[in-house]
Formats: sequence, structure tokens, C-alpha cells
Amino acid sequence: MSENLDLVRSIYAAWERGDFSSTEWADPEIDFEIVDGPTPGRWQGVSSMNEAWRQFASAWENFRVESEELRELDDERVLALGPFSARGKASGVELGDMRTRGAGLWHLRGAKARRLVIYWQAERAFADLGLKE
Repeated sequence: MSENLDLVRSIYAAWERGDFSSTEWADPEIDFEIVDGPTPGRWQGVSSMNEAWRQFASAWENFRVESEELRELDDERVLALGPFSARGKASGVELGDMRTRGAGLWHLRGAKARRLVIYWQAERAFADLGLKE
């Protein structure tokens, strides 16, 4: 197994527990993008990424990200696929009830993520990457 797969797997292990506190895995100038979903946008740098996550997470209780499958696309990219789960603070909507399967596209170099692209809909990630499920 590659170092990139090991790194992404370790990040998701924390995220599955709801622990988003560590950013040691991120390049200081990380390019962070949420392509779709309720809060699309693009941010540069660890502090901007953290603020984007804080704003997003403030609308949810018990937000979790799971990785059911990791695909090493090449020497620098890993695609992580899995569900999101949470309960909307205002609406009470459970993400798990919506069958949301998302994707994270990780661009890695030197044991650091230099770009992370989050997709709420895995199908869109496959389309953007020209891949088949």
C-alpha cells in the first residue's frame, strides 16, 4: 500500500469519529474546494480551510465522513468514496436518510495534501475525472 493511501486512510479514521481537529496532513497553502452541496466554494491555505469547515459544520450535529473505498488514481491523487452523516441543527434532516455518497479527491505530495476537492455527489466526481463507478 502506498504512503498516499496510508495518509488518506489515517485522515478518514479521525473524520469517521467526528474529529476534524488535525490539519498536520495539509500543506500550509492547501487549495480546498467544495464543488457542490449546500456550501460550495474555494479557499486557499489552512486557516481558510478551517474557517470553511467551521462555518459548514455549524449547521450540523454529529457530522461524520466515512471512507468506504479508496482509489489511487496516480502517484499524486487518491479518490476517497463514502457517505456523509449528520443531523441538520435547524431542520432535523438526517444526511444518512438522503443516501448521500460523496467523494474527496486528494492531491498529495511529500506526505502533505496540497489540494482537496470535496464532492457531495460521488457521481459528479466520476464525471469530472472521466471515470466510471
